[in-house]
This record gives sequence, structure tokens and C-alpha cells, in this order.
Amino acid sequence: MHRKLDQLINEMVEKGVNYRDALKEFEKKFIKKALEKNNYRINHTAEFLGLNRNTLAKKIKNNNISVK
Repeated sequence: MHRKLDQLINEMVEKGVNYRDALKEFEKKFIKKALEKNNYRINHTAEFLGLNRNTLAKKIKNNNISVK
């Protein structure tokens, strides 16, 4: 997994992807996958991610993530 992540980071740096944009996109996709894994249950997802429920709710809102 570390090798794949290193390759992805290298590609992003080579293509000039802005750090903030990369971080925001990673956060959005990571949260979406965690929500899917936990059947869109906020409490379970927050626990899975090691976040407070309110923090996760803010991140969902700030990233315009649709919750079924």
C-alpha cells in the first residue's frame, strides 16, 4: 500500500497538484468510502475514523458529501 501511495503522490507532485487541493480531495474520498463501509451511519463512521461525530458532520457538510 505504501508503494501505491508513493506512486500517487509522485504523480500528483509531477502534475503540479496543489497541496490543499490534494488534501481536500483525499479527505472527501476517504470519508465517502468510510461512510459506504458503515452503511452511512454517522456514529459508526465517526468511531471508525476516530473522529467526534460533530467533527465528521462538519467535514461531510464542508466537502458537500451526500449522505443517503
